[in-house]
Amino acid sequence: MSTTPYTPMPGAAPLGRMIAAQTALETKMLLRNGEQLLLTVIIPALLLVLFSAVDIITVPVAPNGAGRSVDFLAPGVLALAVMSTAFTGQAIATGFERRYGVLKRLGTSPLPRWALMTAKTLSVLVTEVLQVVLLTAIAFGLGWSPQGGPVSVLLLLVVGTAAFSGLGLLMAGTLKAEATLAAANLVFLLLLVGGGVIVPLDKFPDAVREVLGLLPISALSDGLRDVLQHGASMPWGNLGVLAVWAVLGLGAAAKFFRWE
Repeated sequence: MSTTPYTPMPGAAPLGRMIAAQTALETKMLLRNGEQLLLTVIIPALLLVLFSAVDIITVPVAPNGAGRSVDFLAPGVLALAVMSTAFTGQAIATGFERRYGVLKRLGTSPLPRWALMTAKTLSVLVTEVLQVVLLTAIAFGLGWSPQGGPVSVLLLLVVGTAAFSGLGLLMAGTLKAEATLAAANLVFLLLLVGGGVIVPLDKFPDAVREVLGLLPISALSDGLRDVLQHGASMPWGNLGVLAVWAVLGLGAAAKFFRWE
């Protein structure tokens, strides 16, 4: 009987390696999904090109004189891209994984449940990096001249991602998959129109504008616009709104998420 120099090492892989592997898998699944690519990449890019080229909306002029459509639209479309990936796309994908028992099976694996959610969030961040690079390149091609600093933009995008991710996971973990699909797409369309992405909030009545300004998409789009169009250092009010949504959303998702 021959022997081999290899010794079995039963047990789970290191936690970091498991999270990295799950993140890579989640990212590949997201990028291979044609419907999700349409929602997360193609629609924001088309909106940026269309509304920048066609004089449909009246763009407020910034204090530095920037008043072109692309200067107003680019920050809003970046915010829309974050929402489409972290909220809409993640809610739908996670909802159907829950329905088909994928989450239940993964929950019994050596990968802790919190690590699975971490991997999902990391895959969202990877996808967002690709979105930001693509949309920024398109915006530059349309003549965009951003102001402000990258640190403020990065902080807004990260906190905004946390806010939308928490809300998406909350929806996916509490509603049925079909209800999540309908609700996530409906919320996406409503916030696209009323979240300051395409239509400036000052076009709405004062009472409505005050309410819309508290939405995470409005806080993110306005915050990015303050930095990238108006040259502000850090819009603390908008960042605070996003932070509150992030705490509430992630906290509620952690408490009420159902794995089956």
